[in-house]
Amino acid sequence: MKAIIFPGQGSQKVGMGKSRFDEDENFQKLVNRADELLGYRISEIMFEGPSEVLTQTRYTQPAIFIHSAALFNSLNITADMTAGHSLGEYSALYAAGVLDFESALSLVSLRGQLMQKAGDIHPGSMAAIIGMEDQIVDEICREATQVINKPVVPANYNCPGQLVISGDSDAVKKAVDLAKERGCRIAKMLPVSGAFHSPLMKPALQPLVEKLNEISFADPTCSVYSNFTATASKDPGILKDNLVSQLVNPVRWTETILNMEKDGASSFIEVGPGNVLQGLVKRTIKNENIEGYE
Repeated sequence: MKAIIFPGQGSQKVGMGKSRFDEDENFQKLVNRADELLGYRISEIMFEGPSEVLTQTRYTQPAIFIHSAALFNSLNITADMTAGHSLGEYSALYAAGVLDFESALSLVSLRGQLMQKAGDIHPGSMAAIIGMEDQIVDEICREATQVINKPVVPANYNCPGQLVISGDSDAVKKAVDLAKERGCRIAKMLPVSGAFHSPLMKPALQPLVEKLNEISFADPTCSVYSNFTATASKDPGILKDNLVSQLVNPVRWTETILNMEKDGASSFIEVGPGNVLQGLVKRTIKNENIEGYE
């Protein structure tokens, strides 16, 4: 069975999709359609930057989704199951036929704006913790939260031994110090504009719920694995609810990949900018059939 996986924020780069746009008419049509729908030329930001603009969450998220969706279309491949890392879950829902391009893009565009605004309302940070068991990192987050009296939580369970934490900047720094004290191989702050997948994103919840309630979710053509549960569903209502829960809860990517393999995935194909997910899959399971297109 073929598992198609889609990247999230952090995989963007100036020039993303430009060669595909120049060579592939189908890719070009969807990117041009995105420019029309958004009311500004997101294609120029994707292709020409500057990087400081592309890395703004309100632009990053639609840019990555557009690249992933247009690429999936142009490849003409069929998925037996789909999943996406954080933002990539919207690409996974598009690939599974749950959302049409216009609806998915409107959601992603709003999500990017709301998350950027939430980061302005409640400034926070994220940090990578590498070379430490998840359970120990969980304990460190709880301890740092108690000491600082502000939240820091696990945000991305990326692969065994690689976890990202998120929350109040002082609490994140305290957790980083505690991880170093306890022998963590690498513990470093990340250059992000907000505390994603943490309680600090709560200001974005209600407006996202209201937008989701306006949009119809179709029955998927294949199983979609949600970040919130790390399990598959074909229920449109559950898939919609999981997008809300995902915003303030961790991305359970390690479990997702393990569950996809357990459910019969024999090959994994990353579709979208970069190759981060291919590396995470290789560090999670033993499978030689891992490839990507960008």
